[in-house]
Amino acid sequence: MLDFMTDVEDYRQLKRLRDRLHEDLARWSEISGGRLLTMMAPNPMHGYTAKRIVRQLDAQLPPGLEAFENTDTEEEALGKLRMPDVFVVPSESMLQTDAIDPHEVSLVVEVVSRSNPDNDYIEKSIDYPAMGIPHYLIVDPRNGTCLHQFEIGTENGRPAYLGRIPYKYGDTIPVGDLQIDTTGLPLYDDGRQ
Repeated sequence: MLDFMTDVEDYRQLKRLRDRLHEDLARWSEISGGRLLTMMAPNPMHGYTAKRIVRQLDAQLPPGLEAFENTDTEEEALGKLRMPDVFVVPSESMLQTDAIDPHEVSLVVEVVSRSNPDNDYIEKSIDYPAMGIPHYLIVDPRNGTCLHQFEIGTENGRPAYLGRIPYKYGDTIPVGDLQIDTTGLPLYDDGRQ
């Protein structure tokens, strides 16, 4: 992890550094809080969970909206570049730039990894409302729970999700006009990430 002050030029330097990294390392790197964060690539169960959610969303989304996986969403003015496990965005947004404008994202879903759950529960719960993403769903295969966060307001002088509803695997989670059925989502095995 590299620490830098967060301003636009520092962010751009971090992004250039990220872009020069080996492709596999850059693919799993994010920028937040003036830091370049590298993560382990998701394991198969993590990817399987994300894919099941994408399939559910694609079946419900109106024409012009689609669910995608693992693509950069960037808010340069805030110095943030995140790569959500799943997100919903207008189809044409995927064709316009290297990173998605977070103001076009209507939903982000993160599948929690065993190695760094605080990234999803704490850091991204700070970053996503600051980036203007209206719905954030955390899916946790460690214990079969989910947390839907929504309604951006202000807490302690910064953007925050004011609405938070917990769920458990087996529940169907309403997110706006969408429904995400968590029945059958897998739990992590004891020896896996």
